[in-house]
Amino acid sequence: MVPRYARPAMTAIWEPEAKYRIWFEIEAHATEKLGELGVVPKSAAKALWDWWATNPKIDVEAIDAIEAVTKHDVIAFLTWVAENVGEEARFMHQGMTSSDVLDTTLAVQLARSTDLLLEDLDDLLAAIKRRAEEHKYTPTIGRSHGIHAEPVTFGLKLAQAYAEFDRCKTRLIAAREEIATCAISGAVGTFANIDPSVEEYVAEKLGLKPEPVSTQVIPRDRHAMYFATLAVIAGSIERVAVEIRHLQRTEVLEAEEFFSKGQKGSSAMPHKRNPILTENLTGQARMIRAYALPALENVALWHERDISHSSVERFIGPDATITLDFALARLTGVVDKLLVYPERMQANMDRMGGLIHSQRVLLALTQNGVSREDAYRLVQRNAMKVWESDGKLMLLDLLKQDEEVTAALTNEQLEERFDLDYHFKQVDTIFDRVFG
Repeated sequence: MVPRYARPAMTAIWEPEAKYRIWFEIEAHATEKLGELGVVPKSAAKALWDWWATNPKIDVEAIDAIEAVTKHDVIAFLTWVAENVGEEARFMHQGMTSSDVLDTTLAVQLARSTDLLLEDLDDLLAAIKRRAEEHKYTPTIGRSHGIHAEPVTFGLKLAQAYAEFDRCKTRLIAAREEIATCAISGAVGTFANIDPSVEEYVAEKLGLKPEPVSTQVIPRDRHAMYFATLAVIAGSIERVAVEIRHLQRTEVLEAEEFFSKGQKGSSAMPHKRNPILTENLTGQARMIRAYALPALENVALWHERDISHSSVERFIGPDATITLDFALARLTGVVDKLLVYPERMQANMDRMGGLIHSQRVLLALTQNGVSREDAYRLVQRNAMKVWESDGKLMLLDLLKQDEEVTAALTNEQLEERFDLDYHFKQVDTIFDRVFG
């Protein structure tokens, strides 16, 4: 993973030493249960745990050197342990296959990574909620197709983001449940050479659930669902990032990323304040989504197993989780420090001469006896004059001068339809739905 986009706690989960520690725990717990069943001497597990207690450091370089000869990572690890533990180590890996170790380890790593991602989401949700409450009634324009539509509040924009990431959290919890399974079932998953109770024991010790039916591997539909969930979260990150990028454009400038003292926006133009963090988030989201496709392609392995998924997961396991961890933390910082400009929001709403109230006039005309087709025509012909004047003309003024309009609505009735606060009467209802 690129160190620039990695945080220590998440990276540590994927370090070789951390992986080998999980490998040892799986082997030692399995040996322990096999000892209870009388398959191997109880002294074997004791020898493993005694050595582990006094030798906490994993010699990654030594294992790598053995693998250079064996061309097999699990055998290299078992050989290294045996060299250090002695004769009792021969009872390790009884009835097991390499995938029992590798797949169960991946489950542990993904589960632990997910715990950090859930913490990240909680931090992000807290930041969004705080800013949403702050701007609950800050008027701003809602846009469809990038064009002024009707008024909303900036708090509602943030409430939408909160609801979206709350759904992301629910999905991620489900994805963790999906991925956190253990397989200690032997060469083709039949438990021919190892009792199912060993799998149950190892699963309990590692905080996993036994895989109901495995082949030589845990079924990869689980992993596909997991990485697809990360991809959806990345999509939500990008949606918020793109919104902020648009709001920071010079012609809009309703909000912008915090610009710290001494920060530089351009090597050539000293005036620049660029949305670099949210642009970066857009790029990271693309990468996280890209990891979902190979995870989906990993589902269709040959028969009980082939190895085509293995190299893929060595990439996407650490890269997707580390990148998402970084992206969620970065977005939290952006939201937390986001500069918001209510005056600019109001000015932007006002610049189109009241066009944002056109629907209310349309509805008022229909309620006062004008057909919808005629009402639309009357409002549109005046609205287009305002549009073509670039907001120099005022829609309310033109409507008051239109005899067909005033035949149905009084000046007072027209003025009522230009009340900004009217659009915000259900804000509390929406906030109650989102935040409870």
